Amino acid sequence: MNGLKGRTALITGSSRGIGAAIALAFAKEGANVAINYNTNRDAADKVAQACREVGVKADTYQADVTDFSQCKTMTDKALADFGKVDILVNNAGIGSTAVGRRLVVDTPPEDVMKLIAHHTMGSLHMCRLLVPQMRDLERGDVIMISSQAAQQLGANSVTYNVAKAGMEALASTLAKEERKYGIRVNIVAPGLVDTDMGLKLMNFTAGVTDLRQLDERMPFGFVCQPSDIANAVVFTCSEEGRYITNQRITVNGGGF
Repeated sequence: MNGLKGRTALITGSSRGIGAAIALAFAKEGANVAINYNTNRDAADKVAQACREVGVKADTYQADVTDFSQCKTMTDKALADFGKVDILVNNAGIGSTAVGRRLVVDTPPEDVMKLIAHHTMGSLHMCRLLVPQMRDLERGDVIMISSQAAQQLGANSVTYNVAKAGMEALASTLAKEERKYGIRVNIVAPGLVDTDMGLKLMNFTAGVTDLRQLDERMPFGFVCQPSDIANAVVFTCSEEGRYITNQRITVNGGGF
Protein backbone atom coordinates (compact mmCIF):
# COMPACT_ATOMS: atom_id res chain seq x y z
CA MET A 1 0.00 0.00 0.00
CA ASN A 2 1.12 3.56 -0.64
CA GLY A 3 1.47 6.55 1.63
CA LEU A 4 2.82 4.88 4.76
CA LYS A 5 6.58 5.09 4.32
CA GLY A 6 8.05 7.58 6.73
CA ARG A 7 4.90 8.00 8.77
CA THR A 8 4.80 7.18 12.47
CA ALA A 9 2.09 5.10 14.11
CA LEU A 10 1.50 4.84 17.85
CA ILE A 11 -0.55 1.76 18.73
CA THR A 12 -1.83 1.36 22.26
CA GLY A 13 -1.87 -2.13 23.71
CA SER A 14 0.48 -3.42 21.04
CA SER A 15 2.64 -5.89 22.94
CA ARG A 16 0.45 -8.83 21.82
CA GLY A 17 -2.62 -9.90 19.89
CA ILE A 18 -4.28 -7.48 17.51
CA GLY A 19 -2.09 -4.57 18.55
CA ALA A 20 1.14 -6.45 17.85
CA ALA A 21 -0.17 -7.50 14.44
CA ILE A 22 -1.05 -3.90 13.62
CA ALA A 23 2.41 -2.67 14.63
CA LEU A 24 4.14 -5.25 12.42
CA ALA A 25 1.78 -4.57 9.50
CA PHE A 26 2.60 -0.86 9.63
CA ALA A 27 6.31 -1.63 9.84
CA LYS A 28 6.14 -3.85 6.77
CA GLU A 29 4.62 -0.93 4.87
CA GLY A 30 7.45 1.39 5.92
CA ALA A 31 5.90 3.20 8.87
CA ASN A 32 7.85 3.76 12.07
CA VAL A 33 6.05 2.44 15.14
CA ALA A 34 5.69 3.42 18.77
CA ILE A 35 4.58 0.37 20.72
CA ASN A 36 2.62 0.93 23.90
CA TYR A 37 2.39 -1.66 26.67
CA ASN A 38 1.19 -1.57 30.24
CA THR A 39 2.86 -4.49 32.03
CA ASN A 40 4.55 -6.89 29.58
CA ARG A 41 7.73 -5.14 28.53
CA ASP A 42 9.40 -8.31 27.25
CA ALA A 43 6.57 -8.93 24.80
CA ALA A 44 6.64 -5.29 23.67
CA ASP A 45 10.41 -5.48 23.11
CA LYS A 46 9.94 -8.54 20.90
CA VAL A 47 7.38 -6.71 18.78
CA ALA A 48 9.70 -3.72 18.48
CA GLN A 49 12.59 -5.95 17.41
CA ALA A 50 10.43 -7.64 14.77
CA CYS A 51 9.53 -4.20 13.41
CA ARG A 52 13.15 -3.08 13.33
CA GLU A 53 14.09 -6.20 11.40
CA VAL A 54 12.00 -5.00 8.45
CA GLY A 55 13.90 -1.71 8.40
CA VAL A 56 11.90 0.86 10.35
CA LYS A 57 12.38 2.70 13.60
CA ALA A 58 10.51 1.18 16.53
CA ASP A 59 10.50 1.71 20.26
CA THR A 60 8.41 0.78 23.29
CA TYR A 61 6.55 3.03 25.72
CA GLN A 62 4.96 2.03 28.99
CA ALA A 63 1.64 3.60 29.99
CA ASP A 64 -1.68 2.61 31.46
CA VAL A 65 -4.09 4.34 29.07
CA THR A 66 -6.63 4.87 31.86
CA ASP A 67 -4.19 7.32 33.47
CA PHE A 68 -3.92 10.65 31.64
CA SER A 69 -0.59 11.57 33.26
CA GLN A 70 0.97 8.29 32.08
CA CYS A 71 -0.41 8.86 28.59
CA LYS A 72 1.12 12.34 28.54
CA THR A 73 4.53 11.05 29.61
CA MET A 74 4.36 8.41 26.89
CA THR A 75 3.26 10.75 24.11
CA ASP A 76 5.83 13.38 25.08
CA LYS A 77 8.58 10.74 24.82
CA ALA A 78 7.27 9.37 21.53
CA LEU A 79 7.03 12.82 19.98
CA ALA A 80 10.56 13.61 21.14
CA ASP A 81 11.86 10.35 19.69
CA PHE A 82 10.00 10.36 16.38
CA GLY A 83 9.30 14.06 15.81
CA LYS A 84 5.62 13.41 15.05
CA VAL A 85 2.85 10.86 15.35
CA ASP A 86 0.56 10.96 12.36
CA ILE A 87 -1.29 7.69 13.01
CA LEU A 88 -2.92 6.84 16.33
CA VAL A 89 -4.48 3.43 16.84
CA ASN A 90 -6.53 3.16 20.02
CA ASN A 91 -6.40 -0.57 20.61
CA ALA A 92 -5.71 -1.03 24.34
CA GLY A 93 -8.55 -2.47 26.36
CA ILE A 94 -9.93 -5.26 28.49
CA GLY A 95 -12.80 -7.66 27.94
CA SER A 96 -16.00 -8.13 29.86
CA THR A 97 -14.55 -11.27 31.42
CA ALA A 98 -12.30 -8.99 33.48
CA VAL A 99 -15.33 -7.95 35.55
CA GLY A 100 -17.79 -10.74 34.78
CA ARG A 101 -20.86 -10.88 32.55
CA ARG A 102 -24.19 -10.07 34.19
CA LEU A 103 -27.65 -8.71 33.54
CA VAL A 104 -27.88 -4.94 33.48
CA VAL A 105 -29.77 -4.89 36.78
CA ASP A 106 -27.05 -6.97 38.45
CA THR A 107 -24.05 -5.03 37.14
CA PRO A 108 -22.21 -2.82 39.64
CA PRO A 109 -21.58 0.69 38.26
CA GLU A 110 -17.89 0.38 39.05
CA ASP A 111 -17.63 -2.53 36.58
CA VAL A 112 -19.05 -0.37 33.80
CA MET A 113 -16.71 2.48 34.72
CA LYS A 114 -13.70 0.15 34.66
CA LEU A 115 -14.29 -0.75 31.02
CA ILE A 116 -15.20 2.80 30.07
CA ALA A 117 -11.89 3.92 31.60
CA HIS A 118 -9.98 1.62 29.24
CA HIS A 119 -11.90 1.88 25.99
CA THR A 120 -13.60 5.26 25.99
CA MET A 121 -11.55 7.43 28.33
CA GLY A 122 -8.25 5.86 27.29
CA SER A 123 -9.04 6.72 23.67
CA LEU A 124 -10.07 10.23 24.70
CA HIS A 125 -6.80 10.75 26.57
CA MET A 126 -4.76 9.70 23.54
CA CYS A 127 -6.77 11.83 21.12
CA ARG A 128 -6.43 14.90 23.33
CA LEU A 129 -2.67 14.43 23.43
CA LEU A 130 -1.93 13.56 19.80
CA VAL A 131 -4.63 15.00 17.54
CA PRO A 132 -3.60 18.66 17.99
CA GLN A 133 -0.12 18.04 16.54
CA MET A 134 -1.69 16.11 13.65
CA ARG A 135 -3.42 19.31 12.50
CA ASP A 136 -0.11 20.66 11.26
CA LEU A 137 0.81 17.51 9.36
CA GLU A 138 -0.03 16.67 5.76
CA ARG A 139 -2.37 13.94 7.00
CA GLY A 140 -3.44 12.41 10.26
CA ASP A 141 -5.29 9.17 10.99
CA VAL A 142 -7.03 7.97 14.13
CA ILE A 143 -8.28 4.39 14.24
CA MET A 144 -10.47 3.03 17.01
CA ILE A 145 -10.38 -0.73 17.48
CA SER A 146 -13.94 -1.35 18.55
CA SER A 147 -15.93 -4.58 18.35
CA GLN A 148 -18.96 -6.05 16.67
CA ALA A 149 -20.35 -6.05 20.23
CA ALA A 150 -21.19 -2.36 19.77
CA GLN A 151 -23.51 -3.39 16.92
CA GLN A 152 -24.90 -6.55 18.48
CA LEU A 153 -25.44 -5.07 21.96
CA GLY A 154 -26.00 -8.57 23.26
CA ALA A 155 -27.33 -9.52 26.67
CA ASN A 156 -25.07 -9.98 29.70
CA SER A 157 -22.37 -7.68 28.34
CA VAL A 158 -23.42 -4.18 29.32
CA THR A 159 -19.92 -3.25 30.50
CA TYR A 160 -18.25 -3.98 27.16
CA ASN A 161 -21.21 -2.77 25.08
CA VAL A 162 -21.34 0.62 26.75
CA ALA A 163 -17.55 1.09 26.68
CA LYS A 164 -17.23 0.26 22.99
CA ALA A 165 -20.31 2.30 22.08
CA GLY A 166 -18.70 5.25 23.83
CA MET A 167 -15.52 4.74 21.86
CA GLU A 168 -17.49 4.72 18.61
CA ALA A 169 -19.36 7.89 19.58
CA LEU A 170 -16.01 9.54 20.27
CA ALA A 171 -14.74 8.47 16.85
CA SER A 172 -17.71 9.83 14.93
CA THR A 173 -17.63 13.14 16.78
CA LEU A 174 -13.88 13.51 16.26
CA ALA A 175 -14.17 12.71 12.55
CA LYS A 176 -16.58 15.61 12.03
CA GLU A 177 -14.47 18.02 14.05
CA GLU A 178 -11.07 17.23 12.52
CA ARG A 179 -11.85 16.64 8.85
CA LYS A 180 -11.01 20.25 8.01
CA TYR A 181 -7.46 19.56 9.20
CA GLY A 182 -7.01 16.55 6.92
CA ILE A 183 -7.43 14.06 9.76
CA ARG A 184 -9.32 10.84 9.02
CA VAL A 185 -11.02 9.02 11.88
CA ASN A 186 -12.33 5.49 11.41
CA ILE A 187 -13.45 2.46 13.39
CA VAL A 188 -12.34 -1.12 12.78
CA ALA A 189 -14.69 -3.51 14.56
CA PRO A 190 -13.53 -7.13 14.84
CA GLY A 191 -15.69 -10.12 15.58
CA LEU A 192 -14.08 -13.09 17.29
CA VAL A 193 -10.30 -13.00 16.72
CA ASP A 194 -7.70 -15.67 17.45
CA THR A 195 -6.10 -13.95 20.45
CA ASP A 196 -5.70 -14.61 24.16
CA MET A 197 -8.69 -12.35 24.81
CA GLY A 198 -10.77 -14.14 22.20
CA LEU A 199 -9.98 -17.52 23.72
CA LYS A 200 -10.73 -16.26 27.22
CA LEU A 201 -14.14 -15.01 26.07
CA MET A 202 -15.04 -18.26 24.34
CA ASN A 203 -13.83 -20.30 27.29
CA PHE A 204 -15.90 -18.19 29.67
CA THR A 205 -19.07 -18.24 27.56
CA ALA A 206 -18.89 -21.66 25.87
CA GLY A 207 -16.18 -23.71 27.56
CA VAL A 208 -13.96 -23.63 24.45
CA THR A 209 -10.35 -24.54 25.26
CA ASP A 210 -8.88 -24.25 21.74
CA LEU A 211 -10.16 -21.85 19.08
CA ARG A 212 -9.36 -24.45 16.44
CA GLN A 213 -12.51 -26.17 17.69
CA LEU A 214 -14.46 -23.31 16.11
CA ASP A 215 -12.76 -23.09 12.71
CA GLU A 216 -15.27 -25.17 10.76
CA ARG A 217 -18.17 -23.13 12.17
CA MET A 218 -16.65 -19.78 11.19
CA PRO A 219 -17.10 -17.88 7.90
CA PHE A 220 -14.55 -19.12 5.35
CA GLY A 221 -13.63 -22.01 7.64
CA PHE A 222 -11.33 -20.29 10.12
CA VAL A 223 -11.37 -17.95 13.08
CA CYS A 224 -10.32 -14.42 12.13
CA GLN A 225 -6.59 -13.83 12.61
CA PRO A 226 -4.99 -10.68 14.09
CA SER A 227 -3.42 -10.00 10.68
CA ASP A 228 -6.90 -9.73 9.16
CA ILE A 229 -7.66 -6.84 11.51
CA ALA A 230 -4.25 -5.29 10.91
CA ASN A 231 -4.75 -5.33 7.14
CA ALA A 232 -8.00 -3.37 7.49
CA VAL A 233 -6.30 -0.81 9.74
CA VAL A 234 -3.37 -0.34 7.38
CA PHE A 235 -5.69 0.08 4.39
CA THR A 236 -7.69 2.88 6.00
CA CYS A 237 -4.45 4.77 6.72
CA SER A 238 -2.97 4.24 3.27
CA GLU A 239 -3.17 6.45 0.20
CA GLU A 240 -5.74 4.01 -1.16
CA GLY A 241 -7.93 4.81 1.85
CA ARG A 242 -7.53 8.57 1.67
CA TYR A 243 -11.24 9.27 1.06
CA ILE A 244 -12.49 7.17 3.95
CA THR A 245 -13.42 8.85 7.22
CA ASN A 246 -16.14 8.49 9.86
CA GLN A 247 -16.73 4.87 8.85
CA ARG A 248 -16.95 1.58 10.69
CA ILE A 249 -15.33 -1.39 8.99
CA THR A 250 -16.61 -4.59 10.60
CA VAL A 251 -14.19 -7.47 10.13
CA ASN A 252 -16.14 -10.57 11.08
CA GLY A 253 -16.49 -12.61 7.89
CA GLY A 254 -19.89 -11.12 7.17
CA GLY A 255 -21.92 -12.48 10.04
CA PHE A 256 -22.43 -12.19 13.77
